Amino acid sequence: MMNDWTQGEVVVGDVRLHYTRTGGDKPVLVLAHGVTDDGLCWTPLARALESERDVIMVDARGHGRSSAPETGFDPLTQGRDLAAVIESLGLHKPAVLGHSMGAASTLGLVAQRPDLPGAILLEDPPSWWLAPQPDDPATAQRVAGMRQWMLGLKEKTREQLIAAERVNSPTWAEDEFGPWADSKLRVSPNVARIFEERFMQRLGWPEALAVTSCPALLLRADPERGGIVTDDAAAALRAVIPHLSVVHIPGAGHNIRREQFDVYLQAVRAFLAAAGS
Repeated sequence: MMNDWTQGEVVVGDVRLHYTRTGGDKPVLVLAHGVTDDGLCWTPLARALESERDVIMVDARGHGRSSAPETGFDPLTQGRDLAAVIESLGLHKPAVLGHSMGAASTLGLVAQRPDLPGAILLEDPPSWWLAPQPDDPATAQRVAGMRQWMLGLKEKTREQLIAAERVNSPTWAEDEFGPWADSKLRVSPNVARIFEERFMQRLGWPEALAVTSCPALLLRADPERGGIVTDDAAAALRAVIPHLSVVHIPGAGHNIRREQFDVYLQAVRAFLAAAGS
């Protein structure tokens, strides 16, 4: 299966965005990964869907085989990157599914170009639509910890990364660990700037997202297991996007698809079928 997948690039200004595509004359699903992951981290999902979808796995700037500028890691710029991929490849109303950072990028896409996606799916996004708390000490501490974690990944071998993550994430399927570790070795140190830019983002999200008219799905997990989206955050996003569907997948944390793959896949398929996308 994977041997038939193709590789390509889209140029956005001085940035080259790499992608992997399963291909075929089928409805298109664009996948946007989380921070420090890359496109091939979607491999298990792409394998499950490639018989019914043309799946396009994009490496965000600074990740995978895409080029790594020093700036542009905010959700608006990354949303414009997704728009460039959609337009450059001539995709008509594709569904766009993003995880974490990629979900924020998907919101950045729909906020600026609501005409492009046919449907959006958000896997445990950071809740940027809530009022920002830039001076919150807990937020600052969390951001510093995430930055330190990311830079520390570069000091480990592939084998060390896999061994540690098997302990940290015992419920993941075995085929998740290789792509996850490879992405950590490929990610650019420039991406650490995301922990400066994104947490300080000042977009008026409620007003910007009010333009969303395509079908939209929020996939959320258990906060006590590490899920980002709380009940209040889900309700706030639905207030901004009234037609938003919300699916809670219990027994999962932030990496919903890795922790509850079968339930996640069922939810994604059901939504895409209902959305006609």
